[in-house]
Amino acid sequence: MIEHNSDLTAVAHELWDNDIHRLRPGTDYRIALQNKVVHLSDLNDGKEAAGSPLFIYVDETIFKKETFLAFISLLDNYESDTGVPEVVTPEEEAENHRFLDSIIKTPVMKIVHKYLVEKKLSSPDTSVFKEQLHRTWFELYARKGSNRPDSSGFEHVFVGETRGGHTVIGFHNWIQLYLQEKLGHIDYKGYSVEGNSPEPDENKHILALQFSWKNGIKPKGSIFIGVSPEFEFALYTLCFITSPNERVRVSFSVYDVEIVCHHYNQKHIGTTYPVLIRYRDAE
Repeated sequence: MIEHNSDLTAVAHELWDNDIHRLRPGTDYRIALQNKVVHLSDLNDGKEAAGSPLFIYVDETIFKKETFLAFISLLDNYESDTGVPEVVTPEEEAENHRFLDSIIKTPVMKIVHKYLVEKKLSSPDTSVFKEQLHRTWFELYARKGSNRPDSSGFEHVFVGETRGGHTVIGFHNWIQLYLQEKLGHIDYKGYSVEGNSPEPDENKHILALQFSWKNGIKPKGSIFIGVSPEFEFALYTLCFITSPNERVRVSFSVYDVEIVCHHYNQKHIGTTYPVLIRYRDAE
């Protein structure tokens, strides 16, 4: 069921307007969409819809900002293969808390916290809210097909996982995509169009795409591009905690978007990502 929630749309608008670290397309970063991949068979047949990387340029000075630094430090903390149990070292746990401490101070997370407190879905105590975020995003659980804690919401959504050595699951973050592509670990295959979604625009912040990573294929995925880690974390947390539905429709700026948010045991995020419905007026 897709729920359009005017309450959440109002908060999403506020989050967008307060994402002070968002990069400007065409200025702070540039991408090359190239061509559309229509079928998964195109990938298997070796047909290239994109002969060049997705990212042409990113102004990496943004990565020196506290939240970006703390976020990037988490990206090498995980075993990508599902079924391989995660071992969290004290240093990695400290990095998790450093990231949460950095984003809780940002305008967007303060907006979400205030809203959740008003709805009696979170404690006004910031330390309790931080524990709630940690449980939702970083607490390990056994993903389907595994009997050992091998996954977390953060790993799945922001870092990416592999299943059976051939399929990429999760991986809905542009910073991880950019850094992995820069290292030569990502082969961008081209953009895709979800259902009745419009054709993507290099100057917009949402993209559906296909790529390979670690010998696996991500046949279709959707990501925000150029937004801050705290914006994504805030928006996804908002949708997860406030709605029992797995698809919530919200609007902000020029975007009408479905936020897909699968709950895992009602305690953890299974996956979450944006699906573009339409553009409204020109930005």
